[in-house]
Amino acid sequence: MYGLSEEDRQIQARARGFADELIPFEEEAERSGAELPAEVTAAHAKRARELGLHSTNMPKDLGGGGCTSLQQVLVQEQMGRVTNALGWVAATPPSWLPAVATGDQIERYVRPAIAGEREECYAITEEGAGSDVDAIEATATRDKDQYVLNGVKWHVTSFNTADFAFFQARLAGGPHHGEHAMFLVDLPSPGVRVVRTPAYSHTISHHHPIVAFTDVRVPAASLVGAEGDGMTFAYEWFRFERLMVAARCLGAADRLTGEMTAFAAARRVGGEPVSERGLVAGMLADSLTELFAARAMTYETARAIDRGADVKVSHAQCSMAKLYCSEMAGRVADRAVQVFGGRGYMRENVAERFFRELRVERIWEGTSEIQRMIIARQMTKRGPAALA
Repeated sequence: MYGLSEEDRQIQARARGFADELIPFEEEAERSGAELPAEVTAAHAKRARELGLHSTNMPKDLGGGGCTSLQQVLVQEQMGRVTNALGWVAATPPSWLPAVATGDQIERYVRPAIAGEREECYAITEEGAGSDVDAIEATATRDKDQYVLNGVKWHVTSFNTADFAFFQARLAGGPHHGEHAMFLVDLPSPGVRVVRTPAYSHTISHHHPIVAFTDVRVPAASLVGAEGDGMTFAYEWFRFERLMVAARCLGAADRLTGEMTAFAAARRVGGEPVSERGLVAGMLADSLTELFAARAMTYETARAIDRGADVKVSHAQCSMAKLYCSEMAGRVADRAVQVFGGRGYMRENVAERFFRELRVERIWEGTSEIQRMIIARQMTKRGPAALA
């Protein structure tokens, strides 16, 4: 099914097996506020590297997996089957960076990230600039051989585990005044401080604090690419992340359909399994049907990227996949809670955890509303047939 090659099936099987190794740790993670013992988390990360599931999106010549986009989707789909973000140990460092990084940046950031020795976070979103990245107000001012960075960033995912950040800002002064630029900032650095760390609906160990950058000085060599390139990198990151969000939502929906089907077949009411009751049967059937459609869409989007599709077409198709899969998974999670009944409202139940965790998939990396705008804009520019 889905026309997978033998190599595709092998990496898919490794990823599924690894996900099955992680699943038994979910309830402990939920009870402990997602803080598993450090040695356990380290062992999981080591296992991901041993299985070739870490840095699948990075070039082989730098130590990465060199996997196709489809294979990356297959891996992240399986990681999506695991709650509490335990699957994030199969990390995907920024695949757009090697092409624009300097030799020094390759050695200091790219290779260590691929090896699992360093971890990044993105300081892009602001209180008044979420999906609309162009609205950011953070600034970067050139001062001789340094840049001075200022701004307050929101939802800096994984800041508590990262040792460097990508900071996006508008240039203040100079020939590219007002344009975007991106910088590498080592953590910790003078002038970088956590304002506060809000609590979120999900229970995961990766925090999303509000972080202030006040007169943070970085060497000019910390500039990624050239002045004015910042939005280009943001768009590349969004394309990749939106496809991976879609993939992980497939995995969540896959796990949920399996769990609720097994429960509905075993649970008996009035002498018959609830799966035979029409309203429950309808929820099961709708969930699997939507998963089938979503998986076909996501796999085809990845294959198109592997074939070298036009970047703007891929941008819209990644938005389509993210939009449909995130909303599909939310519907499946809601049905799963209903099928499990009171059990589905217990935190020890996978449906309850996914019900909370999947809600954000319709928000981060661009809201569903933003995805619809991107798709509609490309439809009017290129025509529907160019996208589907």
